[in-house]
Amino acid sequence: MRRLWLLFAQTATVGLAIWFVIVTLKPQWISQLGLDNRKVQVPTVSIPMLETPAVAIGSQNTYRSAAKKAMPSVVNIFTSKESGQPKNPLMDDPFFKRFFGDQQREQEEKQSSLGSGVIISTEGYVLTNNHVVEAADEIEVALADGRKAVAKVVGTDPETDLAVIKIALPNLPAITLGKIENASVGDVVLAIGNPFGVGQTVTMGIISALGRNHLGINTFENFIQTDAAINPGNSGGALIDTNGNLLGINTAIYSRSGGSLGIGFAIPVTTVKNVTESIISSGQVVRGYIGVEPQDITPELAENFGLAVKTGTIIAGVVRGGPADKAGMRPGDILTAVDGNTVSDTTEMLNQIAQLVPGKKTKVTVLRKSQQAVLEVTVGTRPKTRRASPFPNGNPHDELE
Repeated sequence: MRRLWLLFAQTATVGLAIWFVIVTLKPQWISQLGLDNRKVQVPTVSIPMLETPAVAIGSQNTYRSAAKKAMPSVVNIFTSKESGQPKNPLMDDPFFKRFFGDQQREQEEKQSSLGSGVIISTEGYVLTNNHVVEAADEIEVALADGRKAVAKVVGTDPETDLAVIKIALPNLPAITLGKIENASVGDVVLAIGNPFGVGQTVTMGIISALGRNHLGINTFENFIQTDAAINPGNSGGALIDTNGNLLGINTAIYSRSGGSLGIGFAIPVTTVKNVTESIISSGQVVRGYIGVEPQDITPELAENFGLAVKTGTIIAGVVRGGPADKAGMRPGDILTAVDGNTVSDTTEMLNQIAQLVPGKKTKVTVLRKSQQAVLEVTVGTRPKTRRASPFPNGNPHDELE
């Protein structure tokens, strides 16, 4: 019995050895004998699932047509400028140049930023915010179709925070201007831009308010307020209606964190059109000017000074030798009308005077010690101003850089 068991053990050991050699060196022999269970065919089973027909995809709740129409007209803008930081003398050392090269040095000497823009003419004119291209040494525009071009500044208007730049590319998809006078609070709008540099993005919201001013963002304000998500990088991008037409240029947000909190502001297309046409035709925006320092009439001022009117604007100062000074206007006068149009506050006064033609005479109505007087002013040209940050003290209205 023992010999039989020993013979069985030896036979099993030799058989396993032979099997191991065949599996290792000649696995195809096993396949030919049909012993490889890895090639066993398993019949496929079709699992029934419900799918909507291609023709039944709903479009009543989508804005794909509007986005498809407007997105090619919205571009990404990349700017760079000299950093102004003192150059490290080690960067001129041959040893550092050998390992880091001139490219590293150039990157350290320049600062880059990005924003958005809108192609408004097939001739290559692109509209964006002034603060996107302000002081930039180089401007590069990237289209949605992948094309890129270097842009030059045609003109800027810091007081509305708008700028026009130009690129030289063929077959440019210009956007269609909409009618802001037909828009109402509650209308759906889309914001298109390049938030945080992630790439072209579309967000949806509604018009929250029209004619927003007194925000301290620009000198001349008449903003569209929207809750469509607008974030850093969206500056200069398009705010469009559900037909894909331009309603405004996204310019600022109200934020305590740097991101969207549902309060964004866009410059309306009416302002955009006037400023753009003026810049393209003359390189600048020409506005009327009378040379006064206005101040709103507050209830406190009206009570303290015994003012009989609650509307208009107090002339806190008069520029010596300016148009208003020559016409006889004095500090303390209350300006109530310009060219026959009633003035309710400082913002309205600035807008009315800005629309006057320089060189022409206009009549302004003032109250002086409760006595009404009409003065004839020869309108001057508003001097250029450099746009400073409107929020030097940490005001939560953050610009979109």
